[in-house]
Amino acid sequence: MSSLLEQLIDALRCLPGVGQKSAQRMAYHLLERNREGGQRLSDALKEAIERIGHCGQCRDFSETPLCPTCASASRERSLLCAVESPADRLVIEQATGYRGLYFVLQGRLSPLDGIGPRELGLDQLAARLAEGEAKELIIATNPTVEGEATAHYLAQLARQAGVRPSRLAHGVPLGGELEYVDRGTLAHAFGSRLEVES
Repeated sequence: MSSLLEQLIDALRCLPGVGQKSAQRMAYHLLERNREGGQRLSDALKEAIERIGHCGQCRDFSETPLCPTCASASRERSLLCAVESPADRLVIEQATGYRGLYFVLQGRLSPLDGIGPRELGLDQLAARLAEGEAKELIIATNPTVEGEATAHYLAQLARQAGVRPSRLAHGVPLGGELEYVDRGTLAHAFGSRLEVES
């Protein structure tokens, strides 16, 4: 049986990007300098694991059967935005004036990793689109190979339900300079150029 310290270090390694050395530093910090913070972390983590589930409508994290966004009467129900993760939903919510609803995939299609349509809840999304309330599906997956494959699949689902699919624009960042933009981004931006409004 390993010691409590070894168990703590090993437990901290479950976090993304935390290797042996980082986990060791965290454990030592909590034990040497911040036991009170460690106790708060422990309590908050235990409570979150026990009480946070998924919204029955959008699959985002929620403490209630319907998250506050889905339960809100002030949201625009004809707009539905599909995102890969709760973090993506939060970024869109904070950075834009979007007032529609969401569908959180909790991942992206990746057959090599065993993630298919079922794991992403796409049967639930198809049923939601078939209800007829959504008129547009805004596809906000990341511009990766898996994200693009997921976007293509989502667009097909939307069309089958008579819902207009749209895709977030990708291209040159605001304030960016062309000489510093990577070739793939520049090629995509060039191919997706828009007419200049007068």
